[in-house]
Amino acid sequence: MIDFLASSLKLAKIPYKENEPLAQKSTFKVGGSARLFISPESTDQFISAISAVKAADIPYFVIGGASNIVFPDGTYPGAIISSQNLKEIYMEADSVQEDGSILISCQSGLPMAALVDFCTKKNLTGIEEFAGLPGSVGGALYMNARCFDKSISDILYSTKYFEFQGKQAVSKESLFNSSEWDYKKSPFQKPAGKFILQATFKLKQLPQSEHENILANCKKYIAERVDKGHFKYPSAGSVFKNNHAFGAPSGKIIDQCGLKGLQVGGAQIAPFHGNFIINTGNATAADIKTLVEKVQATVKEQLGFLLEPEIIFI
Repeated sequence: MIDFLASSLKLAKIPYKENEPLAQKSTFKVGGSARLFISPESTDQFISAISAVKAADIPYFVIGGASNIVFPDGTYPGAIISSQNLKEIYMEADSVQEDGSILISCQSGLPMAALVDFCTKKNLTGIEEFAGLPGSVGGALYMNARCFDKSISDILYSTKYFEFQGKQAVSKESLFNSSEWDYKKSPFQKPAGKFILQATFKLKQLPQSEHENILANCKKYIAERVDKGHFKYPSAGSVFKNNHAFGAPSGKIIDQCGLKGLQVGGAQIAPFHGNFIINTGNATAADIKTLVEKVQATVKEQLGFLLEPEIIFI
């Protein structure tokens, strides 16, 4: 079926590669290869690619910037579908709302850095906390990314996505509904089967005189990430979700359990941050998974509760 699918993609002129190395496509820098790596160049191609993969009944996974992903070791037998080429961004024609806010829309594959840069140049405020966040808009929405006490859903106005009704792909639009979103949870996680195409964000317009202040705030948040060691080694940032019922952030809990610096193969609990697992140079997906399980088991044994990973193992 893979060969037939590849022929179908070629006929439809949807870009793909066979036996494509994966490690350099994620911030963790681990993983083997994908039997097919598909990178659609338009929304129509994106929908067609997922439809074709589902029809072929082979394993598949959709990625954005792969900043929260652990690619598998060896060869992934199915298709990895990337939204990396879907990165249009624009100000809505009727963007000014009654409260004076501005609507900015972008496709799911747009890097978060590009979204922040676009807004900063137009003196739009409300998104500065996400400066320096790796990954794509679609990934940030899927995870409901949270940075410096702000969730991406806090500035969300609406989303466009598609889902399947039988074999038919149906596009839909949904205005933000707070009941569907929570801490690092979104309506795209469960039930599975909704594929993000576009997001519209609601931001506040400031005068040109405030441009330097907006820029300074962005630089401040980036500097905080640097100080915390986000970019010292390949990683996926925070490994475990925080749970307020546990009484402390996951990183502090892991520190208290004496796990900082614990290493399995090339994967290590960062000596500088208890909630980071870093790739010291030759980590495998198996190393990372084993380390996650060791942390969970130790915390469970010592404190009686189970840490929930936010990183995704394909």
